[in-house]
Amino acid sequence: MTPYEIISKKRDGHELSAEEIKYMIMGYTNGEIPDYQVSALLMAIYLKGMNAAETMAVTNTMLYSGEVVDLSAIPGVKVDKHSTGGVGDKVSIILAPIVAAAGVPVPMISGRGLGHTGGTLDKLESIPGFRVDYSIKEYEQKISEIGACLIGQTPDICPADKKLYALRDVTATIQSIPLITGSIMSKKMAEGIDALVLDVKTGSGAFMQKYEDSVALAKQLIAVGEHFGKPTLAYITDMNEPLGRTVGNWLEMVECFEALQGDGPDDLLEVTHQLSGAMIYLGKKAGTIKEGVQISKEMIRSGKAWNKFLEIVASQEGDVAMVQHPQHYPQAKYQAEVKSEQDGYIAGVNALEVGLTSVSLGAGRQKSTDIIDPKAGIILHRKKGDAVSKGEPLMTVFTDKEQELQGAVSRLNAAVTYSAEKPLLESLIREFIDKTKL
Repeated sequence: MTPYEIISKKRDGHELSAEEIKYMIMGYTNGEIPDYQVSALLMAIYLKGMNAAETMAVTNTMLYSGEVVDLSAIPGVKVDKHSTGGVGDKVSIILAPIVAAAGVPVPMISGRGLGHTGGTLDKLESIPGFRVDYSIKEYEQKISEIGACLIGQTPDICPADKKLYALRDVTATIQSIPLITGSIMSKKMAEGIDALVLDVKTGSGAFMQKYEDSVALAKQLIAVGEHFGKPTLAYITDMNEPLGRTVGNWLEMVECFEALQGDGPDDLLEVTHQLSGAMIYLGKKAGTIKEGVQISKEMIRSGKAWNKFLEIVASQEGDVAMVQHPQHYPQAKYQAEVKSEQDGYIAGVNALEVGLTSVSLGAGRQKSTDIIDPKAGIILHRKKGDAVSKGEPLMTVFTDKEQELQGAVSRLNAAVTYSAEKPLLESLIREFIDKTKL
């Protein structure tokens, strides 16, 4: 077995054995195979694809490259949710306390922002003092004590994925469905869950922009989850427009605080309650998903979800007073308004353009070493279906980078489309998929 033979085999469209896949991935992880050879293999996989057996072998290899957490000592069905990433997607931060308040333990190992999409860890870390770097033992203890813990990937969990992911990011091979599946599911299987709910985004602001690709990814993710004996459900949700009314780390956190206190935007809550309801159902605290959705809404109505969130913040050393009084948070140095260019209705706001603009303002990373400015971002005052008058503010832009303001306003203006008639508003939940649809 040599790297050359394996690369050429996949280049020519042939199936790789589990042994060949393990040899390449672990050889790279251990520093025995150089990145240029693994880069060639990644591109061959991207172009030629992988079948179900190969995808399972990739997942298995990355899963067992490190520690697999055992949460069996904690009572209850442990359920997590994973989103494939979007613009303004702050659902995890609202969902975790809802589901934990309903009595379902939530072990959540989250990621950072990638490209135009935001990251749960970056958002949480905008809370002064909030820690996401706990050990596995501390992670287990916090889940046991309060029912939820939101941390980052530790060095001990799926080290092969961490190294391979960084290489995929710089070799334009991120969008490979088998590689995405292996990356997501190895981490999810390693974190100690019993069941999983997936939010697979589709549209301009998603990594999977084509609907059929989103469905294909969802089915592969479910197949792997079920193979490991973990009940797995997926929703295909729309990401053509930013979710909610904020993009940017602290701005999104404030929207989460409002949502948890019963004052969130309809689109954000629609997605959140559907996913929370599915988790509550898988966690055996509801007889149906529909019943789970009602319990999710009750957790917010009763104040239990907000109290649970404050408990999570305190447990992870965040500044609870700042969460309760977000008006005391430092403000961005510069603001600018994006104004409507005509009368009529908003036909759409391009999520990808909003996401890329937020990165230029300092809310995301253009390279892994960039420092995020938690104050930077965008508030959307109007979205699809809203009536507007010429000159009316559509968005407010926040940044410390004065030189980026004018370009951001111009780009956001171009991201808005208008119509004379009120456009039809459809549900953001496009499709539900479970193992019966594989």
